[in-house]
Amino acid sequence: MTISLHRRALALGATGLAAAAAGQARAQQAALTIATGGSVTSLDPHYFNAAPNSALATHFFDTFTRRTATAQIVPSLAESWRVVEPTVWEFKLRAGVKWHDGRPLTPEDVVFTVARAPAVPNSPGGFGGFLRSIARVEVVDPLTLRFHTRYPNPILPNDLASIFIISKHAGEGAATEDYNSGKAVIGTGPYKFVSHRMGDRTEMERNPDYWGGPQPWARVTYRFIANDAARTAALIAGDIDVIDQVASSDLARLKRDARIRVAETEGLRCVYLMPDYSRTGPVPGVTDNAGTPLPANPFLDVRVRQALNIAIGRDAIAERIMEGQATATRQWLPPGTFGYVADLRPGPADVDGAKRLLAEAGFPQGFKLVLTTPNDRFPNDSRIAQAVAQNWSRIGVQTSVDALPWASFSTRSARQEFAMRLTSWGSSPAEASYTLANILHTYDRDRRTGASNSGRFSSPELDAMTQRAQATMDDDDRRKQLEDAVRWVANNAPIMPVVQLMHSWASKRNLVVTPRMDERTTALEVRPA
Repeated sequence: MTISLHRRALALGATGLAAAAAGQARAQQAALTIATGGSVTSLDPHYFNAAPNSALATHFFDTFTRRTATAQIVPSLAESWRVVEPTVWEFKLRAGVKWHDGRPLTPEDVVFTVARAPAVPNSPGGFGGFLRSIARVEVVDPLTLRFHTRYPNPILPNDLASIFIISKHAGEGAATEDYNSGKAVIGTGPYKFVSHRMGDRTEMERNPDYWGGPQPWARVTYRFIANDAARTAALIAGDIDVIDQVASSDLARLKRDARIRVAETEGLRCVYLMPDYSRTGPVPGVTDNAGTPLPANPFLDVRVRQALNIAIGRDAIAERIMEGQATATRQWLPPGTFGYVADLRPGPADVDGAKRLLAEAGFPQGFKLVLTTPNDRFPNDSRIAQAVAQNWSRIGVQTSVDALPWASFSTRSARQEFAMRLTSWGSSPAEASYTLANILHTYDRDRRTGASNSGRFSSPELDAMTQRAQATMDDDDRRKQLEDAVRWVANNAPIMPVVQLMHSWASKRNLVVTPRMDERTTALEVRPA
């Protein structure tokens, strides 16, 4: 009897193992369909520093270092690194990595990438800010590179986590159009390019030779569905496996649905307002109450900016429009990040104070303003703009809203076509210097500063504060300097942070999504339950 039971147990165990193996094999052959609400504008991984573009690029290309879901820096194509001296970092390349066409990764590919990434023509907001400290890259041997910097850069490994490494042999002479067609999309990433239809979907297949091990999905369809309700409906109908940017109005319902699994995290993306600073004279979209263009740019007066800033009812926007899926803020990072100022809290809208400041600036009757916003970039973007417009109209700044698709908005914003823009920025390195260097530093293409400073704000004082902080190796000293810079921005209002977003994903119950603070939606974060 004992022998019989033992044999039966062995048989059952073997059956269970076989079933598990079969299930794993099915998962290895499965297809995954993701629907994102963020519009991808290019497959060129260096064209535009925007979260949707980077999320899609993550499937095809690897970065030198990598950020985890909680924004920690870990090895990727670089296996290890060390500081040789204050202006020299040494990195060791991972051995045995191959491009999708079978050719080996070389140090020359990294050198080529560092030269190309900041210099892509017609970029609406590039990656130069991450590379501005690098004077030259030295190839020591086939697996060793040394980055020589113009000044001590304590966060170079973090900077390099934003730069996708491309192959020299595929990228040399290739234009952005060659990436959009798929011709130049030859990376080292976990998926290979199959097809791409701009504004619709991208198809990819598993890279069986991926250095990090093969992914569970044999094929991935990455779709763009701008409408929140349509994404939710497609998930519920079973047509889509995973969606991101879940509408706040749908969250409670999806959490109750036994067929659905919801993942959420506090994010690094801040919704903010930025005026135009590129003109000293009349600004398109800004007039007096009779419709006559103002003779001078009102946003160059700090009192006007302060008035607009204190008139915003941030708590009401977070609670009523975002329905708790955002936090009211006066800065661009959440608590616990590097440079966050704990005592810099938003207060209630100060209508009387705002009116006094406008009167002091010479606008006792206010003026008229057009606020431009995307309508498909982040949750409730155009609704937030409408709420801000109502706040400003209460203080005499009669504000109308112009809502545009992200593809059009981003291009026109980069050309300084807007008087006032509502947009957002994700500080993926979780350090305040990222926004200071890219959004608020004086724009200079040659010096690679202010790459995403679409409003063209410029302050020598803030530039100097930013540069000092970026070159400070001591963490405690750098943190104090960054906090001082954050306070400066809060007081002078060159940008006006409104809310810090929460990020949410919903999936079929048989899938698990790891939520990322940098909001990237990728097949790499989706696993069978």
